[in-house]
Amino acid sequence: MRSSSANQRGFFFNVDWLTVLLYLILVTIGWFNIHSAVFDPKHPEVIGFDTNYGKQLVYIIAGVVLAIVILLLDNRFFIAFASIFYAITIILLIAVLIVGRNVGGNQAWIPLGSFRLQPSEFAKVTTCLLLARYLSGPNIRITEWKSFLAAGAIIGVPMMLIMLQPDTGSTLVFCSLIFVLYREGLSPWFLIVIALIIALFVLTLLFNQLYLILSLVVLGLLVIWMFKHYRQVVFAVLIGLAISISFIFSVKYIYGHVLKQHQKERIDILLGLTTDLKKKGYNVNQSKIAIGSGKLWGKGYLQGTQTRYSFVPAQSTDFIFCTIGEEWGFAGSLTLIGIYLFLLLRLVAIAERQRSPFSRIYGYGVASILFFHVMINIGMTIGIVPVIGIPLPLISYGGSSLWSFTILLFILVKLDSNRMGTISPA
Repeated sequence: MRSSSANQRGFFFNVDWLTVLLYLILVTIGWFNIHSAVFDPKHPEVIGFDTNYGKQLVYIIAGVVLAIVILLLDNRFFIAFASIFYAITIILLIAVLIVGRNVGGNQAWIPLGSFRLQPSEFAKVTTCLLLARYLSGPNIRITEWKSFLAAGAIIGVPMMLIMLQPDTGSTLVFCSLIFVLYREGLSPWFLIVIALIIALFVLTLLFNQLYLILSLVVLGLLVIWMFKHYRQVVFAVLIGLAISISFIFSVKYIYGHVLKQHQKERIDILLGLTTDLKKKGYNVNQSKIAIGSGKLWGKGYLQGTQTRYSFVPAQSTDFIFCTIGEEWGFAGSLTLIGIYLFLLLRLVAIAERQRSPFSRIYGYGVASILFFHVMINIGMTIGIVPVIGIPLPLISYGGSSLWSFTILLFILVKLDSNRMGTISPA
């Protein structure tokens, strides 16, 4: 009996209550801003399914219950069932392509009565679990091609299925897991190459192809002349030039035949290649107006005219940050970003203090996904990244999103509560 009581006290003190507090702060901020964005005086009740804020409060209560259940589970449960959970989400991602409901051009939801389940949200959790299980296995080295390709397959399979919906935003979220691979020993050259590919893609759209190719050739010849006595450098530069020039020629094809029309229009608007404030550029333009109108301290709670009167589309989901900017101003927006930054730093610190490789890898997966969501969501509302439709974690309206981030966070909190122990794949 004493041993059991001691274990319970130990568990209580080992739980990272600061992370739990940050979670509760964020979901509370989220609910108040959803309430303000879509408040309807005809339906003043806060619990129920007549309004988005009523539904969200129910989702939050269910999320807290879910978090408690996770904290009561054994750590070994997550690694033991990682493969099964991953397989279930893959089956659901296939099912959504067959029986899913199309909303806004994406067939990403499975209707369950009045609730719509979005499997892609939960796929983030199960992918992190299986990736952590695989990379923490014996004789797995991410620097070896076999291990790298296997890890890439774990990440790539749900990405391909989600892309078929098609949901570009949710697909790109999985790219953030490259940071996990980097932490586990992947060469930084992979990150550099990815950054160069993105930069070259943008430059190809902005400038004449011939001028861009000539500039790269001149730069390449200059590097070859400087390092002419180093054959490896010369060879690498020649290979790089060949690949870059081939990529430049392929960009037009990708842009014209792979990307959808609305995606091309959003990129054109972002890069300043076209202006369309009434149609495709309307969302971002109204978003910037709403955030800018909040000035330093904001208009006050329930006083956001731009968001409350539907000038900003999706004001309680993808563009919820507009409500924060308009009603709480620059100060409120900066405070929210500060809370997210504090949470991200906390998650990295938690991941680094784990003795178990599984827990450390999973922790970096959580931090990477959260970072990507926050950066892209806020970035698209202020017009510095294309609008790809991903929620602001724990703030945006939606049960699937809220529960998936709850599961992500609290599995890590649970693993961390037993950080002095070690768990490894069977």
